[in-house]
Amino acid sequence: MEKNCKSTLWVLTILILVRSGQGQLLLNFYGPRCPNVEGIVRQAVLTKINQTFVTIPATVRLFFHDCFVDGCDASVLIASPNNDAEKDSPDNLSLAGDGFDTVVKAKQAVEAQCPGIVSCADILALAARDVVLLAGGPAYNVELGRRDGLVSQASRVAGNLPDPHFNLGQLNTMFATHGLSQTDMIALSGCHTLGFSHCNRFADRIYSNPIDPTLDPNYAQLLMQMCPRDVDPRIAIDMDPVTPRTFDNVYYQNLVGGKGLFTSDQVLFTDPASQPTVLGFAQNPGDFNGAFITAMTKLGRVGVKTGDQGEIRRDCSAFNS
Repeated sequence: MEKNCKSTLWVLTILILVRSGQGQLLLNFYGPRCPNVEGIVRQAVLTKINQTFVTIPATVRLFFHDCFVDGCDASVLIASPNNDAEKDSPDNLSLAGDGFDTVVKAKQAVEAQCPGIVSCADILALAARDVVLLAGGPAYNVELGRRDGLVSQASRVAGNLPDPHFNLGQLNTMFATHGLSQTDMIALSGCHTLGFSHCNRFADRIYSNPIDPTLDPNYAQLLMQMCPRDVDPRIAIDMDPVTPRTFDNVYYQNLVGGKGLFTSDQVLFTDPASQPTVLGFAQNPGDFNGAFITAMTKLGRVGVKTGDQGEIRRDCSAFNS
């Protein structure tokens, strides 16, 4: 009887929030309506990772790109027949298909048990957490209750994602527009401990005259070997040359050693305003993990649709109507 009363009270609370249009993110948002949602998503993510490691960096990057454009509402997942959705923007064309496929497969698994209940936006947030954990990163709780957005336009992407050539001021300005501090920005940059980059994203650093002086000379030579001037544009290299398949604080140790791949990475160490934080994360993985959890939680709140906003998509790649 007590259990039934609690379930009824929980359902009534959610209904009040939705009807008032004032929904909020909650740790146990789906409660008895889909009690196993986290386990379902994690199993789908694990299955995908066993197929290809690219799943891990691709899913984290997909979450970031989604949240920074119109908020965490899964709008980046929409496929447009006219090629004018967010994913069709030049800034998003390099997003690996494995990230999209991870969310699609997880959504299908969730729908099989809890049809019409869990948003694609929440599934993406859970999947991003799970790939970090499965790569050796920290465990953390994910707030849920996001609804899926009703707009996805390529034209809304330009100027809303960090550029690999940004300096510290530009990075801070962009992240601040989403309520993220400099420490949050540095912690989220740690995702570059995973993933890949195409050579053209940093070629100017190694083929300028002189070579970018903030680069370690030996690392610059290695980059030239992996990315010669006439390299196939499809070639991509690891962002982290030391532990590319592990989510750890080695990214920050690389920055201290002049092995940040992008200008926007290395500037975190070369700029005196951010250097102490980088040194702290490089020396203490616990500090990095704690800051990362805080930053990811804040990122997951950016521009969310809740209550009666948006919709719960049946298919993550298409609006319901």
